[in-house]
Order: sequence, then C-alpha cells, then structure tokens
Amino acid sequence: MKIFGSSGVRGVANEELTPAFVGRVAMAAGSVFGEGRDGPVPVALGRDTRSTGEMLADSAAAGLASVGCDVDRVGVLPTPALQAYAAREGVPALMITASHNPPQYNGVKLVGRDGVELARDALERVEDRLLAERFATAAWDETGRTRRIDGAKRAYVDEVLAAIDRDRIDEAGLTVALDPGHGAGALTSPTLFRELGCRVVTVNSQPDGHFPGRDPEPVAKNLADLRRLVRATDADVGIAHDGDGDRAIFVDETGEHVEGDAALAALTAAELAAGDTTVSAVNVSQRLVDVANAVGADLELTPIGSTNIITRIRTLQEAGVTVPVAGEGNGGVLFPEYRLARDGAYTAARFCELLADRRASEIAAAHSGYHNVRVNVEYEDDAEREALLGAAETAARESEAELDVTDGHRLDYGDAWVLVRPSGTEPVVRIYAEARTPERANELARDMHDALLAAA
Repeated sequence: MKIFGSSGVRGVANEELTPAFVGRVAMAAGSVFGEGRDGPVPVALGRDTRSTGEMLADSAAAGLASVGCDVDRVGVLPTPALQAYAAREGVPALMITASHNPPQYNGVKLVGRDGVELARDALERVEDRLLAERFATAAWDETGRTRRIDGAKRAYVDEVLAAIDRDRIDEAGLTVALDPGHGAGALTSPTLFRELGCRVVTVNSQPDGHFPGRDPEPVAKNLADLRRLVRATDADVGIAHDGDGDRAIFVDETGEHVEGDAALAALTAAELAAGDTTVSAVNVSQRLVDVANAVGADLELTPIGSTNIITRIRTLQEAGVTVPVAGEGNGGVLFPEYRLARDGAYTAARFCELLADRRASEIAAAHSGYHNVRVNVEYEDDAEREALLGAAETAARESEAELDVTDGHRLDYGDAWVLVRPSGTEPVVRIYAEARTPERANELARDMHDALLAAA
C-alpha cells in the first residue's frame, strides 16, 4: 500500500483524512525523525488556512508528543515559510496542508532538518512504520512538550527580501495585483511586495479556510477576479498563489492569463547556461525544451510531483551537476541555490525582477506558440480507476506515437503530445495535451478522453 503520493498524503478531511489517521502519520514520522537520537527530538508543526487545519494540527501535535518529540507550533503560514524555519533551526517539520486541492481536502507534508521535503526513501520508512504501527511510543514521563513560536512568518519574509534584487524591483515602480486565494500566502506576500517597493492591491486576501472567493488552485478559470483587478488598477502584473503559498501563477498587464509553462520557461531562460541542467516532470511543455536547447543545457524528466523533482535535483547536485532552476508549469518553481523548495513568493519576486526590463505580456509572448489542455476524468473506486488506466494503456499500445512511461503514458507525435496519468492527490485520472494549435491540443485530449470513458 502506498500512503504518500507525489506531494504528501491528502484526502477529504474527517472522512479519509481523520484526526486519528493524522495522529498515526505523525507518530510514524516522529519515530523516523527520532531514529538514532537520544532525548527529545524537536519537530516544527505548521498549517495552512483550511478550516480543518487546527483540528488536524492538534492531532499531529499529540502524535508527535506521544513518540517523544517536542513540538514547535508555528501556526498558520505558507509551506515555504515552515521549510525556512526548519532549515534555520535544523529541525524536521510537519505541515498540515492540501496545497491546491479543494476546501474539503487536507493533508500532511513532511520536511527534513534541511528544510527540504523528505526524499522518497525517508517517506518509505515512515510508511513502513505507519502500516506496521511500529511507533517509538515514549514512556509517560518522556513524552514531548509543546511550545508556541512567534515570528516565523516575519523571518521568512526577511529571508526572501535578502535573496531578491530589491533595488531593481523598487526602481521599476511596479503595481502588483495579488490574489492569495484566502490561503496562507495572504499572511506574508502583501507585506513582502510592499517592502520590495511595489504598490500592492489585493483580492481574496483575507485568510479563510472555506475559500469563499475562489478555489485554492490558481488556474485560469479561478482567476477572473485577479484579471479584473489588474485591468481596474492598471497593475503591471497579477500574482496568484495556491492554498499553502508554494506556487505562483501570473496575469499580464492587459489582464490576460500567463500560462504557467511560459512563466517557467521565462524564469529558466534567465538562469540557465550552457552545461547546466534543469529538471521538470513528464508533462513538461515544449517551451522548456526549447529554452534548454537554445543555451545548450540538459533537461531531465521525472514523474510528476515536487518530491520526485527534488529527489532528482539532489542526485544531480551530489554528482556535481549545476541545477540553477527547475519545476513544473503549475507554478511550482524551484531555485535550488536559494532553497531546494517550491516558494510562490520568491518565484513571484524573481518574475518581478524580469519586469524591470520587459512587460509581462512581452515575457509571455517570447514563450508562446503552444496550447495546453488539461482534462480530469473522475472515478468512484479502485475498479473504475484500473479500467481507466487499462484503457489508457491500450490506447498507447495501439498508437504510432513515441511512448514514454516515466509516469503514466505520454504519447509524443512530434508536433504535439498527450499524457494520461492518475492524480496522486485526488480520485481523478488526468489527461494533458499540448500542440501548436488549440484545435490539435483539444483533439488529442478529446480522443483520449473518449477512449477512457468507453472503458469506464
């Protein structure tokens, strides 16, 4: 049984992801964190704004304490802020978040003492303990203590400010329209961009775990408010985050959506040099391929999910390979020389550095020419899921396209591609397609969608 997906464990709160289950996950994680160590092990515990976050954080705190971990409760903050705290203090961390998933979801993400998401081998050790219920339960007088930590959000903002060219952004005199989507980024990003010298206007900026203004996922269909705000305020750029603030998606100065793949390509083009390597997932856009080819850099692909990308970056770095930037077109970008973590606020600030020379629309236009489609096919149970995946395999086998099975089935037609894979966090099978024209992209997605539905 596989508990941890591509970005932690998630489920509908109080149904699949119950307080009891989260407590056991915390006990398993705390047991692994304490391996080979004498005395109490400090563990940082944070959460995003979800309405079930406090309940589940309470369960996590109890689970950690029961296996002898002292708990630093840092409160509501973005995931990258918790990671910054973990790295600064040298302690592992547990984040209660479902990132971009709908409001009814919640989840658990595990972070190591270096502030980086746990690698796959460490997650497997946690899973083994969880499934076997092999917890390092402490005696009554050796259970952990809990303390409340203030200042983690402020320290995070200061670290981002120190890593950004503040003068460059300040001199550009930017107006930034910000949509944190009621998530944890609402507690840090407005402050950050004001202190970078930007005029900041906001929408959906009140922390609210019911996400009344929009769904937590910052995709084009959810960002109508931000597009209107950009146009109404003559903003230079619109910035949207997901629920835990580790992603950034942009709107240009005309109020048009900037494809996440185009933003990733632009940020990569500004960093990548000959001989470097960038890392992305198997649903990578040709835009990133073009950037890597243009400068003579390498591109390595992994299964979808930040854990997989981070694990590959670590392996490359250990081999002496330079990886200045990596990520996915969903707004999750990593700058490993800054921190090996997705950070929506830092990514957005780096994008604002680009705006000192060009308008957002010009940046997006430089990486245009491709059209992307994503379709979700929902399933009710494991049998339906297997039927859908079986249909995808059959369609792949019967196709004349070049097949890549790094994660799911990716069919490359030369001028376009389509990918089918199960989500690691929701009961859906995702279909991705990219082509030079919207008609071709829609055709590929539609044909695969029809093939899957015929088997459902």
